[in-house]
Amino acid sequence: MINAYFITGTDTEVGKTFASVALIQALINKGYKVAGYKPVAAGTEETAEGLCNPDAVALKAVSNVSMTYQEANPCLLDTPCSPHIAADIEKRDVSLAALSDGLHSLTERSDIVIVEGAGGWHVPVSDDASLSEWVRDEQLAVIMVVGMKLGCLNHALLTAQAIRHDGLLIKGWIANCVDPNAQFLDEMIETLNKRLDTPCLGVLPFTDKNGADLSGCLTIPE
Repeated sequence: MINAYFITGTDTEVGKTFASVALIQALINKGYKVAGYKPVAAGTEETAEGLCNPDAVALKAVSNVSMTYQEANPCLLDTPCSPHIAADIEKRDVSLAALSDGLHSLTERSDIVIVEGAGGWHVPVSDDASLSEWVRDEQLAVIMVVGMKLGCLNHALLTAQAIRHDGLLIKGWIANCVDPNAQFLDEMIETLNKRLDTPCLGVLPFTDKNGADLSGCLTIPE
């Protein structure tokens, strides 16, 4: 089995963390040692451990591999915006080498690492680099989260095209029902199943219950 999957979204706020947590839970239920990894995060909240990103906290909490917050999220930016803008505001650099070091440390201690991206596929991390370039350099298999709402068909097909243009393998996609009032949900899922040419790993229902275990909604990528 592949030992690391990169979770990307068709946009921001499509539920990458929600899907990543469910995937980690599903893999743990199958007996794997799984680490959640958020290499770059922008936006912080005060916690008992100091300033942390809530997405990274959620990934760390559900993992069954022991790690520090720094190991779960080596690049933490305070400003909640695109990483390259946050890094410029804070006069910091996003070190791709540090992201790789963190990933390799976790893969040595885990059966599988679930790597959650930031924003969409081509989100910039500096004036001349995107996070997708790091994913390409690491040759990570990709799982795409599609927020099921108006406009998602175009976003999903363009994202899949971009991932494949970068020479990477899409191991599957997850339909996340972010809009409880979305119309033609079944038809949209059927359209993407026909056009994405990669398996749907599951449909995550809309829920406002924090911490709901939705691992049973997903199948494990082969």
